[in-house]
Amino acid sequence: MSTAVPGRRDPAGEYTAGPWHTRTTHQRGRTMPAVWRRTNVTLWPWEYLFVSFSAQNFPNLYNQLFLASIVLLIATVIVYNVRTRQLHRHSVYLQMYEWLLWTCVIVYSLMIVYWIFRFDMIIVMSTLVVGMGMLAWVRFVRFPPYFRAYHRQLAKQRYFSRQRFSHPESTIRTKSSRRRRRRR
Repeated sequence: MSTAVPGRRDPAGEYTAGPWHTRTTHQRGRTMPAVWRRTNVTLWPWEYLFVSFSAQNFPNLYNQLFLASIVLLIATVIVYNVRTRQLHRHSVYLQMYEWLLWTCVIVYSLMIVYWIFRFDMIIVMSTLVVGMGMLAWVRFVRFPPYFRAYHRQLAKQRYFSRQRFSHPESTIRTKSSRRRRRRR
């Protein structure tokens, strides 16, 4: 039996694996992935709500939340412009998209302000929860009754216009309804 060092090839060509916690990366110049890095969690979960929202306290969320806020703010404005041009004749849909636009603008702008001024995490989380709840309420609670009523109204208009123009002579003007010219 040869004396092999764990994690190295012994002279006989055998590879012996060392314990997982003593292994190093085998490629030079590479650092350990972020998942392997050691983090110090020293507070209870509810105590983190009263810590300032900064890169030191929340390294995994700080920049990602900022970038997501900017991207979602731009996407919201683009979606609003596209959908309002497509649905310019349907006022109920325009009202819903306006509610969604202003809710998103407020929430994502506040996230950017919180990123700049480093508010407490409880304020950041409560703004996100209330904002996302407001978006869900607008889309799934407030406007569906208006959509149903609007679709009923459109169906009635289609039915009556179809009935009105279903007779072949309904589009032909009669002689009595023509405007007569007066001669002077």
